[in-house]
Amino acid sequence: MTDYIRYIRKKVGHDRIIIVGAGVLVFKDNMLLLQKRKDNLCWAIHGGSVDIGENVEDAAKRELKEETGLTANKLELFGVFSGEKMMHTYPNGDEVYIVGINYICRDFSGEIRPNTDEVLELKWFDLNELPDNISPVDEDIINLFVEQMK
Repeated sequence: MTDYIRYIRKKVGHDRIIIVGAGVLVFKDNMLLLQKRKDNLCWAIHGGSVDIGENVEDAAKRELKEETGLTANKLELFGVFSGEKMMHTYPNGDEVYIVGINYICRDFSGEIRPNTDEVLELKWFDLNELPDNISPVDEDIINLFVEQMK
C-alpha cells in the first residue's frame, strides 16, 4: 500500500475509493508469468497503485520489480480497463474501483524472486493451461490477452 493510499484510508476507512492501477503481463514462449497473491490466494497480474506524480509506465516497471525481481526493459501498452468488473473488495474490507492500465512485457531481465510480503508464488503458465482461481479484477484482462495471443 502506498503512502498516499494509507493517508486516504485514514480519512475514509474502508469506503470505496478510485485508484489508478498499473499492471504487467509478462509473456515469453507462449507462457504467462502470474503471481499467487498473499491477500486473496488468487493468481494475478503483477501490478499496483500509481503514486501521485508518478508516470504510469514507471509505476508498472516499479511494481514488476518489487513483486517479481524482474526488470522490464520494454513495455507495450495492452489496454485500459474500467467498469463494474473493476470494483474490488480486499480481504481486509478496503473497497476500490480500479482504472487499470496494463502493459505487456516480452523484454525483461533479472532473476525471478517473489516479494514474500505480497506474493506466495510466481509461476509460468501455458496460455492453454491457466489456473482456475484468477483474481476477479484480472480475469477479463487475462482472457482478452489470451484471445489476442492465439
